[in-house]
Amino acid sequence: MKQAVKFLCAGWHHRLRLLASILLLAINAGNTLEAQTPDPADWASVVAEARDQPLFFYAWGGDQLTNDYLAWVGQRIAAEYGIRMTHVRLSDTADAVSRILAEKQAGNSDNGAVDMLWLNGENFASLKTNDLLFGPWAEQLPNFARVNADANPDVRFDFTLPVEGYESPWLRAHLVFYYDSAYISEPPANVAALLNWAQEHPGEFTYPRPPDFLGATFLKQALLELVADSVPLYLPVQEASFATITAPLWHYLDALHPLLLRQGRSFPANGPELRRLMADGEIALAMSFNPTEAVNSVLRNELPDSVRTHLPDGGTLANVSFVAIPYNASHKAAAMVTANFLMSVEAQLRAQDPQYLGGTPVIDLSVLSAAEQAQFADSRQSHPSAPPLMSEGQQLQEPHPSWMEALERAWIARYGSR
Repeated sequence: MKQAVKFLCAGWHHRLRLLASILLLAINAGNTLEAQTPDPADWASVVAEARDQPLFFYAWGGDQLTNDYLAWVGQRIAAEYGIRMTHVRLSDTADAVSRILAEKQAGNSDNGAVDMLWLNGENFASLKTNDLLFGPWAEQLPNFARVNADANPDVRFDFTLPVEGYESPWLRAHLVFYYDSAYISEPPANVAALLNWAQEHPGEFTYPRPPDFLGATFLKQALLELVADSVPLYLPVQEASFATITAPLWHYLDALHPLLLRQGRSFPANGPELRRLMADGEIALAMSFNPTEAVNSVLRNELPDSVRTHLPDGGTLANVSFVAIPYNASHKAAAMVTANFLMSVEAQLRAQDPQYLGGTPVIDLSVLSAAEQAQFADSRQSHPSAPPLMSEGQQLQEPHPSWMEALERAWIARYGSR
């Protein structure tokens, strides 16, 4: 959701400073991490070590429903394992990455502030490629078998980068558009149709301002739909070809922005603000990276019951939300036990229920018992605002993480001063 929801990014100036520091660290480090402990292969000893440990879980705090879900997780692991979890609420995941980097530079190798981190994409790439993550550990968790990774290989990749056991999955998410059927009879089928629709309905759509994750996701979705050849998007960005490849996107946005809410002179800060615009009737079409956002909001009386959800007809961006453990985490055992709990049937059922989170389970329901499958069927409430089921062929995989950063920088350079 990142939420899944789940995954926020810093501004380009912050990123440049972070990248410079990471490059310096890579030059100076020159050594690999020592053998990792505790050993997830000895699960009984991990659970014993985790008992009564504190846990500082750094995760995005911009959505109250997600915050409430993580508070419930904290209550459950406290009751079962004595783990005392603190949700350190982030507005930007890169802030936690910067903290881990600063600790490494200061020589803090075993007493880090961050025990577990919700991350994706470029933040994962920065930590993993610079040996700042504990692992591999994730595939040795008892509940990882429920993910059925051999049949669902996307849990082994994060924005094209191999996870290799350094992250544990906990939810799935994909981009959806939702609209008010009281005003819109037929939503635009794709981004090309969105431009035509906006010409007929000026001011009825907008998107969050990059570098917000949802805003950046809209840029990637549009680019994937507009380019003739998407293969380069799954490779690291090449400066020499960036302008040529992205030209269709900027041409499209130049035409779209005057048709947005407030003529594109200002943009909402994030997904929750976009939802509020929808709730206030200022726009009639919005989007989310949580497929059940509309259902959740209607059930909470935040949106009218006339809201409906649809998917782009050419496919939609989809990814997996992960948690990782920094190399110097102070409480690795508690982090592993918590990551394992997040993949439990109990936690995944709670996450799927629209009354609590309304996420998409990361575990493979086909490997569960008939009784467990029935529980998920019961909690998946049928609702007119629910999204249509997405087939595997409708999933558009995330581009290489370098594209998100490059697109955000280019967007800010072109439109950021407006």
